[in-house]
Amino acid sequence: MRILLHAVILATALTSPTTAEDRRVASVDFRNDLIPMFTKHGCNAGACHGAAIGRGGFKLSLYGGDPQSDYEAIVRQLKGRRVNLAHPDESLIFLKPAEYLEHGGGAIFDDEGESGALLLDWIKQGAGNTARRDLARLEITPNKWIQKSIGKTVALRAVAHYFDGTSRDVTRWTIFTAEDPSAVAVDKETGTSRILRRGRHIVVARYLSKVVPVELVVPLSDATESMSDELRKNFIDDEILEALATLGLSPSPPCDDATYLRRVSLDLTGRLPSSVRSTEFRADIRSDKRSLLVDELLQSQEFNEYWTLQFAKLLRIRPQQDDIQGALTYHKWVAQQIRNDVDYRQFARSLIMASGDTHDSGPPNFYRTVSGQREQAEFASELFMGSRLRCANCHNHPLDRWTQDDYHGLAAIFAKVERGRVVGENLNGQTIHPRTLQPAIQRIPGKQFLAANATTGRQQLADWLTDPSNPYFAKAIVNRLWKLMMGKGLIEPVDDLRDTNPATHPALLAKLAADFQANGYRLRHTLRMIAVSTTYARTANATAENKDDDRFYSHALRRPLEAEVLSDAISDVLGISARYGDEPEGTRAVMLVNPKTPSTTLDILGRCGREESCESDTAGITGLPQKLHLFNGALLNARIAAEGSRLNQMHSSGDRPIKIVEQFYLTALNRPPTGKEREYWKQKLLELKSTGDQRAFLEDFVWGLVTCEEFVTNH
Repeated sequence: MRILLHAVILATALTSPTTAEDRRVASVDFRNDLIPMFTKHGCNAGACHGAAIGRGGFKLSLYGGDPQSDYEAIVRQLKGRRVNLAHPDESLIFLKPAEYLEHGGGAIFDDEGESGALLLDWIKQGAGNTARRDLARLEITPNKWIQKSIGKTVALRAVAHYFDGTSRDVTRWTIFTAEDPSAVAVDKETGTSRILRRGRHIVVARYLSKVVPVELVVPLSDATESMSDELRKNFIDDEILEALATLGLSPSPPCDDATYLRRVSLDLTGRLPSSVRSTEFRADIRSDKRSLLVDELLQSQEFNEYWTLQFAKLLRIRPQQDDIQGALTYHKWVAQQIRNDVDYRQFARSLIMASGDTHDSGPPNFYRTVSGQREQAEFASELFMGSRLRCANCHNHPLDRWTQDDYHGLAAIFAKVERGRVVGENLNGQTIHPRTLQPAIQRIPGKQFLAANATTGRQQLADWLTDPSNPYFAKAIVNRLWKLMMGKGLIEPVDDLRDTNPATHPALLAKLAADFQANGYRLRHTLRMIAVSTTYARTANATAENKDDDRFYSHALRRPLEAEVLSDAISDVLGISARYGDEPEGTRAVMLVNPKTPSTTLDILGRCGREESCESDTAGITGLPQKLHLFNGALLNARIAAEGSRLNQMHSSGDRPIKIVEQFYLTALNRPPTGKEREYWKQKLLELKSTGDQRAFLEDFVWGLVTCEEFVTNH
């Protein structure tokens, strides 16, 4: 009876209704049939035999990433006891998951079910390591599903397409996992999914090495939003408004001129606009004054200084082993690239191909940032590809295409670099592949191995990275620029670009990358596109309808000012500069080369030391120590009324108290006080009887102004 049942199930499992190939072949394919079955039941997951050390003396590759080693483990190891060709149903690989023998994972499948049938028939056919065809891609339908209400179900279907032109339905053996199980309920057997909460949700489908995201959407409201009357400046607005319409989200209106001036000045130059500039800009009646302002800021020296800081953080520029000269040279070179608006491809190539004395040339310092070739592979892939190749060190990346060969192949390229004060070629350099225990072969990630006699692969790597067809290079940098301007990347985290972590607006990311390429890979061009868009200029004041939106840009996001910017802003408002180590008085925080320059102020405000990536969301002044210091510490109190401070000078010159209030509003918040605010402060000042009382009150007023949310955020 069992044999007959196995024959029937096998015919069902292996016969595709759409391809002649499947109808003709009746043998079990180890790679394409058994590996997906093990994956479906979780046998090769990280919590079971796919763990780094396996489980119970039996190790499989994570999610079947290495079928050859899996075959060896099942058929060859343990003296072949896991497979019994003479008596298939006495094989350990069958008895344990069917729980005829004690199994730590319990019963995985019914011995008379489809999985057991596949396994037994494979053994009966000789337990061969066959692979009739190679998987090219996995297609999931529907790939995007939009419904008007929650509770409805959709049956997801998976079809495997092979390089030989054949295809078959593999829904039964595909794992469907909701990114947020509280938002989407997924039937693990059938893939049928049901949305439990409004919004945009992702279900990830996995079959063999392929992982595909599926987008499920239920609008956030029942209202039909028409975006026809919304102002559009460029394709950014088109894409954002289309997404908002799909989600049923109404956008907030544009911000006023004072808010826009403050926001764009901080985002492009890291500096507050002067009170004079604020007054002039609000009085300007030209219809194109915002775009003219953006052009002015992009060409300013302050832009060069601030974006040098951003790339110094991205490149983790800091003294290595107390060698400040190398850091100074590196920082100076980056500043020159920003000032000259250098093609970002050339910027990247200069770093990858760098050699020479790190005291004389900036780019060679790229190879002193981290300690070894593996760390260099991780750093370079995150920097130029926005990809976490580090996840493929010990095993193939569980959620991306990267393999151990990709990781150690890239490390092998960087092993050919001689590190030290002088950077050059190390033709004998190598790194050991942990799986083969042999020197890793140089490899372009996801592409190809280099020739065995290749002395160095840096040229090929640079060519591949900066080729217009590269799917990562342009997207990685424009996603970072978007985050720095908008407060959140289209993909988060920005160093984790992969299919299973899709962009909130995939078409927009693609268009930004294409536009960046078409305009010479110029940073200023993309920054301008973002800054002049209506999307960028929306108010941060959310409406009742969009208040819960934190990723679709229906309103601007309030962002804490980064430590250096906030420190400089406080100095500008108080009129007394902060001191940074032995740097000359008046040195601005954004211009510091060494992130370890002694500064209690910057430490309190949460600066990044650049030992690791600085791209996690900055804490700003949200931490308790920072707040307590702002309440009580010398960061403010020692400077507010100090000799030469703004308040001291205005009070000494006899300015009326209400004029002092108005001037500090313009200086700190870049706007005059509202009528209600002015009347409040005027009344409070009238209640004070002496000049001394007024001065003490004004000191408290200034302290309150530079600690309020409106000042410490870019909104």
